[in-house]
Amino acid sequence: MHNTYMDKKPPGEDSPERIQPDKVRVVRQEDYREEYANSVQVNVSVWDFFLQFGRLKMQSGSDVTFSSFLGVYMSPQQAKALHLVLSQNIAQYESAFGTIQIDKSQANVEAGARLVQ
Repeated sequence: MHNTYMDKKPPGEDSPERIQPDKVRVVRQEDYREEYANSVQVNVSVWDFFLQFGRLKMQSGSDVTFSSFLGVYMSPQQAKALHLVLSQNIAQYESAFGTIQIDKSQANVEAGARLVQ
C-alpha cells in the first residue's frame, strides 16, 4: 500500500494559490536504505516534530532498551499530512484484514511522545 499525500488534493483546497502537482516522481538517493522499526519516539516543539525510529528490546524484568537508528525532523504541517496518510492507509488495511489490536500497556511504553519546550 503506497500512498503519497500529494497524489490527491485535500477537500476544500482548490484555491488558485494552492496548486498541487498531478504526479510526484519518487527518486531514491544514493544513500537510501530501508530498516525495520518496532518503535517510534516522538518529540514535539513549537517549530517541528522529531520522530526517532528504532527497535525496542525487552531486557530482564522491566528493563527496556530503545536502540535508535534514524531521526527525522518535520514541520507541523508535514506531520499532519503524515497523520492523514497513515489514517487512510490504516483504514484500508483494517478494511481488508481486520482491526489492528494494540495492547494499551505496551502502547504507552512504545509511544514515547514528549512535548519539548
